[in-house]
Amino acid sequence: MPIATINPATGETVQTFNPATSAEIDAAITRAHNRFADYRRTSFAQRAAWMHAAADLLEAEADEVAAMMTLEMGKTLVSAKAEALKCVKGFRYYADQAEALLADEPADAALVGASRAYARYQPLGVVLAVMPWNFPLWQAVRFASAALMAGNVGLLKHASNVPQCALYLADVLARGGFPDGCFQTLLIPSSAVEQVLRDPRVAAATLTGSEPAGQSVAAIAGDEIKHTVLELGGSDPYIVMPSADLDKAVTTAVTARVQNNGQSCIAAKRFIIHTDIYDEFVDRFVDKMAALRVGDPTDPDTDVGPLATEQGRTDVEKLVDAAVAEGAVVRCGGKRLDRPGWYYPPTVITDITRDMALFTEEVFGPVASMYRARDIEEAIDIANATTFGLGSNAWTGDAAEQQRFIDDIEAGQVFINGMTTSYPELPFGGIKRSGYGRELSAHGIREFCNLKTVWVG
Repeated sequence: MPIATINPATGETVQTFNPATSAEIDAAITRAHNRFADYRRTSFAQRAAWMHAAADLLEAEADEVAAMMTLEMGKTLVSAKAEALKCVKGFRYYADQAEALLADEPADAALVGASRAYARYQPLGVVLAVMPWNFPLWQAVRFASAALMAGNVGLLKHASNVPQCALYLADVLARGGFPDGCFQTLLIPSSAVEQVLRDPRVAAATLTGSEPAGQSVAAIAGDEIKHTVLELGGSDPYIVMPSADLDKAVTTAVTARVQNNGQSCIAAKRFIIHTDIYDEFVDRFVDKMAALRVGDPTDPDTDVGPLATEQGRTDVEKLVDAAVAEGAVVRCGGKRLDRPGWYYPPTVITDITRDMALFTEEVFGPVASMYRARDIEEAIDIANATTFGLGSNAWTGDAAEQQRFIDDIEAGQVFINGMTTSYPELPFGGIKRSGYGRELSAHGIREFCNLKTVWVG
């Protein structure tokens, strides 16, 4: 894939960028390595001042940044503005909380025969971030804000279709005051990631993206014995039981499926509805999905914009068409729209069987799969019948059912009577083939720290 801004609403190539050469990559790693030597000794107060300055700049430029995100990957302008402001919140959260989150943890010195004993968090060094296009600023900010406040320095290899977003993040951090070399964007293809990760000056890596990308980075890092955090795909269940508030469950289900034009790892994808309310839920859900307005993502009245890439739309089409050929029923949508750009309509599919690819594979587009469950046991069984384990949603007014879902759904996150989302204050990540490690909260900032045991006699 070329490193280029290609407008998904039209298919037009707006701007192309030259990839960094091997020598330029080496020079960037050298700058990062040299900068870490002194940056790691800066105070939390100094880092926080730079981070707050970057947050202020981003907040002031939120409209322009939103337009850039919409141009590069097609999210609606409304959701792009919300993402920009969420990044401001992420910057400020770690600026304000990092020192407390990384404070020394005292131990019982007398118990271990010491005068003092404690655990200390210290930065690892140069960290590589390989980031996806679907939340082009937020995905990178939640890494950058934590890594920089912990005293690490960062190298960003962003997705090739959002180069302007990638360059903007490095620029706004520099304008905020972070010294040269603290955070650099590398405009490189995926094939160049190995050069960076195998460099002995690079201490660790984090990746958000596809399973194959995660496997590749994990394999290289494993060979080099370097720490990694992976956030990969998701096929999140959305369970609704008879005691749920059906109005809220249906309305939220629509947003949960089509957020970001359906291109979110934590979007609800498999809707598992108790048989007593299945028909009513599906009918109401289909009506709302079919009524969504698909169109120009810069139009404030648009609900769903185009998919980010032409290949992404092709992948969605293949899964839907194969399921239909094998007996699945399309209740709305199901065919690409006849217009320029990479549009695919909100789609609802029923009568899916376990031998269909649609049952097991993640659909990265506005396609909802519907499943009928006889009882809570079958609902949990369907929810867990996937190789993924990122997020999950369950709707029920019954306290015992809520506890069952909390205990038995196999996922890194469970949201009861609400839509899965990310908060700076809560850990974010998955299990199974959705990856390992956590971002955000105290857990996220500590991922790229050495937890050093200190014993003083």
